[in-house]
Amino acid sequence: MAELKNDLFIRACKKQAVERTPVWMMRQAGRFLPEYRAVRDKVDFLTLCKTPELASEVTIQPVDIIGVDAAIIFSDILVIPEAMGMKLEMLESKGPVFEKPIRNENDFKKLRSIDPTKNLKYVLDAVALTKKNLNYRVPLIGFSGSPWTLFTYMVEGCGSKNFLNAKSLLYNNPKLAHSILDRLADIVAEYLSAKIEAGADAVQIFDTWGGVLSQKDFNEFSLRYISKIISNIKRSDQPVIVFAKGVHHSLKEIAYTGANVVGLDWTMDLHKVRNEIGEKVSLQGNMDPTVLFADEKVIKDEVKRILASYGKGSGHIFNLGHGILPNTDTEKVKAFIKYVKEESVSYNK
Repeated sequence: MAELKNDLFIRACKKQAVERTPVWMMRQAGRFLPEYRAVRDKVDFLTLCKTPELASEVTIQPVDIIGVDAAIIFSDILVIPEAMGMKLEMLESKGPVFEKPIRNENDFKKLRSIDPTKNLKYVLDAVALTKKNLNYRVPLIGFSGSPWTLFTYMVEGCGSKNFLNAKSLLYNNPKLAHSILDRLADIVAEYLSAKIEAGADAVQIFDTWGGVLSQKDFNEFSLRYISKIISNIKRSDQPVIVFAKGVHHSLKEIAYTGANVVGLDWTMDLHKVRNEIGEKVSLQGNMDPTVLFADEKVIKDEVKRILASYGKGSGHIFNLGHGILPNTDTEKVKAFIKYVKEESVSYNK
């Protein structure tokens, strides 16, 4: 098998020596790029997800245009519940909406059992095609939402501020909640395994809403299922990243799930976290995405501050602390990537 021409990201995931800190951004294949918007003008969001040629095209755009060190396959976490039979709409004003959310056992029983290699084949085809089109220039990342984060959308029916329905189900019918989460964990493990089989060089689990749970509930309803997924992913040495936004209280527990990398949001102190779990795992993050709306001197200063906070040595993947915002200036993003590449060399000698 051919070797990656730029394997900085993979080496950093494994805490191996690197010449500089690798950098990529969550949601980097997206609306801040005019080239992405040109593709989206022709098709709706779900059609883009389900058309491997187009998904591959927009996945590779940030590699070509802004020079990131890894590509992440263009898709959406909610393709899993959609494949299970939940009708999904992507509304520009409201985001994802499920017509009939899950609120009881009967709703859950209506969900289909799925085989990701069949029901989500379009994603796997996009992975395989992108791997071929990248021609080993940079690694390709596959991803999924965590069971808890998928559960929130499936039960709420849309995004939420207080997660009343999802949390009520946890407290009023924990048996059903665990049944749903367990089923999702099995599917996610199979899905990520299939992405690796299709060519993904690493996978990331997004627990976007892990931080809305108490520490006790996070450990019971989220972390245990993330651990189950990681232990069931079929892989050789492909790294697994866990990004649990807002979860300050369980970083050590996340580091012991079997993950190779722990993603950090911008509210976390990189230096403190490295001291706490940096011997066990690599760290990914963690610049506030809104810093990219500042002038370039501020962006450069923040890049330097974050690099200094992590300190010398490998095991750091530079990223934003959450997804890049849609109306970010592409030129600011290019400057940000350039600064990380230039300023990080001295930290990796």
